[in-house]
Amino acid sequence: PKILSDEDYSKALEHSNKVFSVALPDYIEFAGEAPPLGLYYVREGLDRELTINTYWHSSTIIMIKRSARYFPIIEPILKAHGVPDDFKYLALIESGLTNVVSPAGASGIWQIIDETGNRYGLEINEEIDERYHLEKSTAAACRILKNSYNKYKNWSLAAAAYNAGDGRIEKELKRQKVTSYYDLHLNNETSRYLFRILALKILYETPTKYGYYLRKKDLYPNIPTFSVTVDSSINSLIDFALKHKVNYRILKEFNPWLRKDKLTNPMHKSYLITFPKEGFTDYGVLLKDGADNNAIFNDTIQTITKP
Repeated sequence: PKILSDEDYSKALEHSNKVFSVALPDYIEFAGEAPPLGLYYVREGLDRELTINTYWHSSTIIMIKRSARYFPIIEPILKAHGVPDDFKYLALIESGLTNVVSPAGASGIWQIIDETGNRYGLEINEEIDERYHLEKSTAAACRILKNSYNKYKNWSLAAAAYNAGDGRIEKELKRQKVTSYYDLHLNNETSRYLFRILALKILYETPTKYGYYLRKKDLYPNIPTFSVTVDSSINSLIDFALKHKVNYRILKEFNPWLRKDKLTNPMHKSYLITFPKEGFTDYGVLLKDGADNNAIFNDTIQTITKP
């Protein structure tokens, strides 16, 4: 092996290891609302989150890859409920688009606690937890956000309330005698919340500007599905999966809201259980349709100008 002296090693490090400060956009919006980047603490708050996520390469790459699969499901639901498209980035920072559970018990991609889930129409019990149902939990999140927006008439405050709760935001607005999220003194997590959303929006919309060159074939593809209606009990979801030519793991991947290996369904409710279409668990099949598989994702430097 080649031996380097300390001096040569230091020179090699200096020559090879270059890290740059991130460039902030001149203008950015969240849900049509522009943060006041002229305020030093607003600018520095965005700089912090954009720096962290730009250089947290593994996490950011995986989130961009997952977005290709889940954003096309989330986006039309947001639109149907009159919630701005930018709220898809809220789901991204809440969970990384995975069905995680927080220390406080918030669950699913939208990180909803059970009390809130029940209040907004989600079924939550030992066998079924619709916080893990992407379409239904997204619709519930929309109702939560719309309720906050109707109170504040401001989407940034609605986003903050999603994190901290309406009670806390309303109390602090009155106590601090301000009307803007960016004027509030809040706990660390909620103070960083909008900036984290904005950072992921910037990286998703202009990835090449920050060094992320993902080919379209590197993104996780959408998997075509079909659904089976069930209105009776299922003694074994394992056998039910095998009957539909998939294993139990795949059934759970596509239906994480089924929390047990059976469905007793004493009230004979109607449920849709989703399966991938035959053959579409093969990556080669999923990528065949893409004529531009080698194209770089979002390979344009987008300039957002102030209207």
